Amino acid sequence: MTDRKLRLGAFIPGAGQHVAAWRHPDAQADGGLNLEHYKRIVQTAERGKFDAMFLADGLAANFGGNLSEGRSDKGATFEPVTLFSALSVVTTNIGFIATASTTYEEPYQLARKFASLDYLSNGRAGWNVVTSAGDATAKNFNRDQQLEHAQRYERANEFVDTVKELWDSWEDDAIVKDKESGVFFDPAKVHAPNHKGKHFQVAGPLNVARPPQGYPVIVQAGQSEPGKELAARTAEVIFTAQQTLEDAQTFYKDVKSRLAKYGRTPDQLKIMPGVSPYVGRTEAEARAKYEQLQELIHPDAGLALLSGLSGGEIDLSQYPLDGPLPELPATKGIVSRQGMMIDIARKHGFTIRQLYQWVAGARGHWTLVGSAEQIADHLQEWFEKGAADGFNVLPPYLPGALDDFVDLVIPELQRRGLFRAEYEGRTLRENLGLARPQNQFGVRAKAA
Repeated sequence: MTDRKLRLGAFIPGAGQHVAAWRHPDAQADGGLNLEHYKRIVQTAERGKFDAMFLADGLAANFGGNLSEGRSDKGATFEPVTLFSALSVVTTNIGFIATASTTYEEPYQLARKFASLDYLSNGRAGWNVVTSAGDATAKNFNRDQQLEHAQRYERANEFVDTVKELWDSWEDDAIVKDKESGVFFDPAKVHAPNHKGKHFQVAGPLNVARPPQGYPVIVQAGQSEPGKELAARTAEVIFTAQQTLEDAQTFYKDVKSRLAKYGRTPDQLKIMPGVSPYVGRTEAEARAKYEQLQELIHPDAGLALLSGLSGGEIDLSQYPLDGPLPELPATKGIVSRQGMMIDIARKHGFTIRQLYQWVAGARGHWTLVGSAEQIADHLQEWFEKGAADGFNVLPPYLPGALDDFVDLVIPELQRRGLFRAEYEGRTLRENLGLARPQNQFGVRAKAA
């Protein structure tokens, strides 16, 4: 038994994480645009005491594949903040981590949306900060090409700071609602940030009062050097893709060691690798579930997946499927994911076909196949050996694979004392063990 508990996110895209999930006979093929489906799976995740539901998002219709091939279900889905607003009213404790871009949104608009979601959910909102790679996305926002990688992260750093200034523009006790005097708010406790930086000029204040959590929980998923530095400075949860215990331990130690220079302690950032579990009552049953989905991968979908993991820049269709992965030019897109893809192919000697089969289930995340006890063994090892504070669980198909995890793995983790039996609080911060941030303007006023 241990006092330290695993944190668990449910990464739930439509029909599931596997590239062929929507083709599974028991999957909800239209899950990406089916509210009743999402209501069912988020309530299942809450029954399993997950910390949060996590949803990725892209700003182009070819997200997750090549639009011309028509093989992917990932390009026609709900916008996450809108969906989570609806799901917040059919749940009580589970948090909602929505992806939103620092490259193609504006700080004021984003701060307002997430503050509103935090109110609608009574303090259960989180923002997954992404920089949005790919020329296809750029062409939807008045650009011919994506910004350079370094530029995207430079903009992201200023964007996050500006959003926090806007969330702080109302102090917690600014609204007094004194009907007798007619004073609704104390103007001395409302602050205009008047931000003027390299990328943004934002006067403020925000037209939503300070969110219930102070800030929605800040999540980040970058694994490049600029990504890790952004996470160390600003993030409270980092979603990472690691394949081995040793690589996960190295990443964990690296990122945690960066926190001190920003005046932060290791417990202020939760590192949660992605894991895609195929769970059976026996290992053989789990293996059969894995093979069933693998057989549903269409080669066009596999090639589109590899292209998408490189930011949509690389066309592998000109090469033999059963030949080696060719030398790839450096990408301007998803640098860390392309690097992982190349590393996997070289390490295992994979052909192109073998590579897309390997990554199809979890897009570079850790894939586990086994009984509940075997899955729990692996999660416990990473948790206890300095590789993870928790995991983002990526069910291969939905709703069945989430049901398997909640019904079989969660009780095993609880039996071992590794996971909660009940929620600790009502807000996402409370359940993750994260402190509520102070208001920067309030702190300055008290110090003056």
